[in-house]
Amino acid sequence: MANTNPFAPVDFTKYMADFKVPGFDVEKLMAAQKKNFDTLVAANRLAAEGAQALMQRQIQIAREGVEEATAVWQELTAAGEPKDKVVRQAELTREGYVRTVANVKAMGDAFARTNAEMFELFNTRFVESLDEVKGAVKAPAAATGKKAAA
Repeated sequence: MANTNPFAPVDFTKYMADFKVPGFDVEKLMAAQKKNFDTLVAANRLAAEGAQALMQRQIQIAREGVEEATAVWQELTAAGEPKDKVVRQAELTREGYVRTVANVKAMGDAFARTNAEMFELFNTRFVESLDEVKGAVKAPAAATGKKAAA
């Protein structure tokens, strides 16, 4: 797949090298922003993989549903006593309901797992970024000396 990022060939650190802000280490801030972007890419990858897994599971559930409906239809339209068919229909309805609840729960659990993994990525990166920003701020020498004397 071709790189579709229009900024890929641009090295922003080269342009930011001449950007001097007193009290800030611009290179550290740029490195922190790159890590933020990498975390966002990883989270998007997790989201895409989770969505794909859920979609595949939905397709599997639909396929199983069609197969089961066909089998039930054949069973219920076959010759037999009406009261036996009513009892069997109630049994099949109960089985279908239990299976549906289990499928919905499993899909909800998978969705929650994906969300938890993404949250953990963002949470870890947020805490790291606070330390990086703190490290990128340079304390002026005069202020440091005053704090030490006080």
